[in-house]
Parts: sequence; C-alpha cells; structure tokens
Amino acid sequence: MARGVAYQLRDAGHAVDLIGDGVAADVFLSQEGADLIVLDINLPGLDGLTVLRRIRERGDATPVILLTARSDTGDRVAGLDAGADDYLIKPFEMAELEARIRALSRRRPTAEISRVAIGSLEFDPQSRQLFHDGHSLDIPRREIAVLECLLESRDRLVPKASILDRVYGIGSEVEETVIEVHISRLRKRLAAHGVTIKNARGLGYLLEDDRRG
Repeated sequence: MARGVAYQLRDAGHAVDLIGDGVAADVFLSQEGADLIVLDINLPGLDGLTVLRRIRERGDATPVILLTARSDTGDRVAGLDAGADDYLIKPFEMAELEARIRALSRRRPTAEISRVAIGSLEFDPQSRQLFHDGHSLDIPRREIAVLECLLESRDRLVPKASILDRVYGIGSEVEETVIEVHISRLRKRLAAHGVTIKNARGLGYLLEDDRRG
C-alpha cells in the first residue's frame, strides 16, 4: 500500500521519501524533516503514535496525516491528542488523501519569501514559478524542482543523487539518468536569460548567473 501511495503522489508531482520502519522514520525526520508526513500507525520498530509524539516533542510542527485500519473512536482521539492534524481510515480513496494533503498544505503558515533574481529571471519560492519581465514561464514541475535544488545551493556543486532525492524522494526507483534529461532541458530554457548550468563530471551540477561577473 505504501508503494502504491508513493507512486500516486509522485505521479501528481510530489517528491516522496518512502520509509517502512518506525525507527528509521524517527531518525530520518529528526535529521532531514519533511513538508508533510503521511504516517501509518501500524509500523514495525516504533508504532506511528510513538513516532508522532517524538515529532511533536522536538517542537516540529510539520503537518501529519495518520493512516490506520483501526476505526475505534478511542484510537482516533489518541492520534489527534498525540498531535496529528488529520486522520484517515484504511481502506481509503487516493483522491481523498490527495485532497487532505492539499488542504493541509494550504493551512500551513509560511513566512513571506522574496523572489530570487538570477540572470534576467526571477524565481518565486511561494508559487514555485519562474518569471521574465513579469510574465510567468511555462516550465514543467520536475524542472522547477531541479531549479529549486540548484538555487538553494547557488554557486556550489550539487551531486546528481541529491537532486534525484529532492525531485523524486528517497527510496524512489528512478534512474539518475532521468536527472540528466531534466538538466539538459532546463539548461536550454535558461541559456537565453543569462543563466548557466555547469556539469562537473562525476561531481554534480553548478548553477551560475552569467550577469554577476
């Protein structure tokens, strides 16, 4: 079921880190974090409620949707009391899970973030859009995710594996060659706007603003 959910969410454009063990999930979330967590109560190692309590004990306010086969009211109350933002009982329709993810994403408070200038372009982190002369450019969401990753490490090399994890999520079965395709297409889109993506063979990619120097 977890693989099926991950596949559907990736197909909808989300990067998904798939972790099937409570202990591993607790370690990952304490070190890496997430934008939103879909958490099954029935996990090996540590159960989902324990993972959730540890998330909140760390002061982490990341939205959490609990999944469980239990329909008892007491279990739902326990999950909400532990800090869950929403609760979904298995079996469920993917359309409902996606709707709840969208709802929680809209509710999550975000700080005001300014647009990032690069070359003759501006990137808006809030809307995840790239603009030229005030007009939004039509760029596929995967390429935008690659650009975000490179912008966050501007003027530094970003390993191909790191971009793959960012765009598709840890545990995805996507080959690294897919990133090469995204990079090639994005490079062509940016070249006319004074932005270069350099390739250091075996090391990674570097985003440079040709107009800065």
